[in-house]
This record gives sequence, structure tokens and C-alpha cells, in this order.
Amino acid sequence: MRKTMLAVGCALVGVMGLAGCEGLVVGEGGGGSGEVGRVTRVIDGDTIDVDLDGEIVRVRYLGANTPERDEPCYSDAVRANRELVEGETVRLVMDTTDTDRFDRLLRYVYVGDTLVNGELVRQGFAEVVLYEPDGRFYETFLQYERDARRNRLGCHPTGIFEDGSDRR
Repeated sequence: MRKTMLAVGCALVGVMGLAGCEGLVVGEGGGGSGEVGRVTRVIDGDTIDVDLDGEIVRVRYLGANTPERDEPCYSDAVRANRELVEGETVRLVMDTTDTDRFDRLLRYVYVGDTLVNGELVRQGFAEVVLYEPDGRFYETFLQYERDARRNRLGCHPTGIFEDGSDRR
């Protein structure tokens, strides 16, 4: 309950354009559920390798998309992701879809109470993308993206996220 209230408070702070709420906390799905493993490699801004019981699995973040290798701000997004997850124990929470066409797990990724997918959006290093039917945090992430764009955070000054689409 406290985590959910903090998340709501942070969302309201963001809507009001006030500073604060370092380390995004989203309570829904943030309980004890999900697979737990250690990050062994950061692939890019929205993909990691995780050791789950001795098996290395590739994980793609749900609801967030970062610049690709040949695009502006790629290195910044990778660095932001590394700062959040490198070497950390993570909890992987599924929405609806288990894997994508590349056989990557599709998950919300938590380090402690921080929802990494949303934190990258909040910091401006990822854009919101709805990969239907997986949209548990879509509306929340949209508000984080609006705030980051308005405040010109992360990658937003480059214009990389201005493709006019938030659905894939």
C-alpha cells in the first residue's frame, strides 16, 4: 500500500511539474511475484541478459523503447540502463505475453522497488511504446514521458522520440 501511494504521489508531483521522486516506485506488480535473477550483461537501453537459476535468458523491457545503435542518444540510454541494472538482482514480472518473436522474455524489470522500464521513461532515456496486449503501465508511463519531454530530459532534446507513434 505504501509503495502504491508513493507511486501515485510521484505521478501527481510529475503532473504538477514539481521536482522529486528520485527512483520511481510503482507498487502494482511490485510485490513478491516474478522470477528473480542477476543481470549478467546490459545489451542496450531496453534489453538485458539475466541469470535465472543458471540459465542466461535475454529480457526485453515492456512498455519502453530506447534508441537503436545507429540513432542519437543510444550511448546515453545504454549508460542509463547500466546505472540502474548492471550486476543487480532483478525481479522479472510478466504482463500478458511471455516472449517476443526473437524469443526474448518480455518483462517489467524491478531492482528493489524501482520499476526500471518506467524509470528509463521518467528520466527521458526511453519512449513509451504499447506492445499490445501488454499495457499494464501504459497510462502511467505516458505521463512520465510527457513530463520528461516537457522538461527536456535525457534523449528528448535530440528529437529521437518524435516519430508520432507509441504503438508497435
